[in-house]
Amino acid sequence: MDREVAKKRIEELTDEINYHNHRYYVLDSPEISDYDYDMMLNELIKLEEEFSDLKKIDSPTQRVGGKALESFNQVIHTVPMLSLGNSYNKEDLIDFHSRVKKVISDKIEYVVEPKIDGLSVSLKYENGIFVQGATRGDGSVGEDVTHNLKTVKSIPLKLKENINLQVRGEVYISQENFLKLNKIQEEKGQNLFANPRNAAAGSLRQLDPKIAARRNLDIFVFNIQSIVGKEFISHSEGLEYLKSLGFRVSDYTICDNIEDVIKTCENFGDKRGSLAYEIDGMVIKINDLSQREELGFRSRSPRWAIAYKFPAEQQETKLEDIVVQVGRTGALTPTAILEPVKVAGSTVSRATLHNEDYIREKDVRIGDYVIIEKAGDVIPAVVRVVMDKRPDGLEEFNMPKQCPVCGEETIRIDKEAVTRCVNSSCPAQLRRSIIHFVSRNAMNIDGLGESIVTLLLDNELIKDIADLYYLKKEELLPLERMGEKSATNLINAIEKSKNNDLGRLIFGLGIKLVGERAANLLASEFKTMDNFIKASFEEIVNIPEIGDKMASSIITYFKEDKNIEVINKLKDVGVNMNSLKIQDESVEKKFEGMTFVLTGTLTKYKRKEAKEIIENLGGKVSGSVSKKTNYVLAGTEAGSKLTKAQDLGVNIISEDEFEEMVK
Repeated sequence: MDREVAKKRIEELTDEINYHNHRYYVLDSPEISDYDYDMMLNELIKLEEEFSDLKKIDSPTQRVGGKALESFNQVIHTVPMLSLGNSYNKEDLIDFHSRVKKVISDKIEYVVEPKIDGLSVSLKYENGIFVQGATRGDGSVGEDVTHNLKTVKSIPLKLKENINLQVRGEVYISQENFLKLNKIQEEKGQNLFANPRNAAAGSLRQLDPKIAARRNLDIFVFNIQSIVGKEFISHSEGLEYLKSLGFRVSDYTICDNIEDVIKTCENFGDKRGSLAYEIDGMVIKINDLSQREELGFRSRSPRWAIAYKFPAEQQETKLEDIVVQVGRTGALTPTAILEPVKVAGSTVSRATLHNEDYIREKDVRIGDYVIIEKAGDVIPAVVRVVMDKRPDGLEEFNMPKQCPVCGEETIRIDKEAVTRCVNSSCPAQLRRSIIHFVSRNAMNIDGLGESIVTLLLDNELIKDIADLYYLKKEELLPLERMGEKSATNLINAIEKSKNNDLGRLIFGLGIKLVGERAANLLASEFKTMDNFIKASFEEIVNIPEIGDKMASSIITYFKEDKNIEVINKLKDVGVNMNSLKIQDESVEKKFEGMTFVLTGTLTKYKRKEAKEIIENLGGKVSGSVSKKTNYVLAGTEAGSKLTKAQDLGVNIISEDEFEEMVK
């Protein structure tokens, strides 16, 4: 075939197949048979194979999955992907409405949407072409999963307008496709997925996009994150615009009072089981975008939206046994072993019993019939015992006097609910402490999961967290499922983690009561590990948010010689012992007491960088413009925030002017 003829035919087929994809996967209204569709797709595949340079970026053939990736790249979200505050009953929704009314005196209109139980992603389009997709991650940084998202047939690869925008959506797997997927897993003798959400999340994080393509993922798009050249008055107007571009948008209801909001939530709750996809609640948002700006944000969530979580589904089952597990701090945690039962979309066979007091309070005994639920539709919990069904002769459960792992004595300190193993060398404690150390929020060593940690311990390659940094590739290669590439990647990941901030290291040490936020506060205050180790009780407890119990726990931790030895081993091998956020105390806090708002696209700085500069100089960054705003830093394509700043007479500065202020 002539090249020009092929080019024209490829363009025709691409447009036609994209059109039919939209009819089938978004509108649920196909116009042609599956056979006719397959014939067009096969013709396009053959033409692209023969004329590979003519393959278009929005070609439907990309949906079958391309070359497997070695790893995911990070994506910094230019617009943070915030989470939502939760509500659980109508009283919570009324309280939310009351908080809104304290700020907004005008009429309030709410948009109520189903809360799809999937994985949140952002989609980026340039000139109408899909160029990048990323997971939410921590809200600021996610993973680049563009190749996998291209396999989702309800995501348009080319929009109906040549526009630059970013949208947010929820990737999910339908109930029907979930059942099909688990049937395939069963036939292959592989582990079944617990629920549709886990299946969707696992599929989207496959390095091989061909696997994602076989999983039949879907998406609902629910928000415009940013857009160039257009502005909207309301959220619903934006949703209708997204529909016109070719996106699949979930049904939404507009309510002009909180009573209708509550009624809508309850109605969806009654019919959630009949939907083709899982929802775990509803999302309530203020429709008017100017009212949203007036309300602004908290640190992690907007004040103009809230999630309504459906009451947890409950089921009855038999408690067959109680087993006791040992955590990284020696805490013994009883776990209920249940006769498997399906709850909220997944099969549950275990549930936490927390501690001895919890078991006593509910009078839980082995052999009882119990009511279980998923707390927040996630964590299985025993709610109560069905006393009418209790068999005669069931004995009370007592926590073991010896550790079930090492056999050493267990103790329960006065005023503590937890029973602990006193042996600091207990293998279970060591295993859990290493798993915690390498976890994402601690040292974030990619590829070092529970199974690999267990392998390293079983083969006596490590005896503490510091030993990880002394591992050699040659020692890893003989291990089961550890090839040349896997061993190299693991050694590289361990080496990379040496450069982490001190806050991550402190959290990774697993000091009792010291959580992630406290670890970052301690790193920021003491600057170096040496300073932290030498700190007195008074110096620690004087830090805001650090209480007496945490301070005592820190002092006790550093009195243990073995803990200091481990830290010295980490120091000797080159693990960073300093805060990477150390500020020059001589720097003038020239922005002290000032509030900045960032808007538009910044070219000289990433938003996060500009925010850090302002905060390091004593200033504050807000998400909305008000009379109290001192400066609006405006980049290109600035929208409604710029307009509001002009109306209020707020100082508007360019990046060049901001740079001069910083100097």
